[in-house]
Amino acid sequence: MATTRSHTKPLKTVKPIAPIAQRLKVTWLIWLVYRLLGLPIFISIFNPSSPDIVGGIAWQALWLVPALILTPWILRGRSPYALLISSMFTLVYLGASGVVLFTRIYGSSWAEIVVYLLDFVLLLAINVWLFILLKRLPSMNNVVKKPRQ
Repeated sequence: MATTRSHTKPLKTVKPIAPIAQRLKVTWLIWLVYRLLGLPIFISIFNPSSPDIVGGIAWQALWLVPALILTPWILRGRSPYALLISSMFTLVYLGASGVVLFTRIYGSSWAEIVVYLLDFVLLLAINVWLFILLKRLPSMNNVVKKPRQ
């Protein structure tokens, strides 16, 4: 006796994009403000040499130019190509932040290490949200575009 089996593929559940995009936006904006203002202010407070706050903010603003260029793409959170490029840049920021954290461990106060650790954790969260969002967005390969009229 032969049995018939249905050879249909199981339906893929579509996971929501909006909550991840919202988490990414919030984390991104917190990181930008923290990196631009919080990091120089806290380092000035906790570092015994008391570096200049205005100079630190100017340095961070220069360091954040690529991130500020990426901000509209991150806030929209719809284009897989733009988010892929954003992910590459944020991975560079994450690596640089990790190197700074690693070098500060040997000779800085605990408070200063926590300041750099918070920067690293925020960047790690941004990268996690970006990867999850890229996974949930529609595929870049199977897109059928409508012809121009």
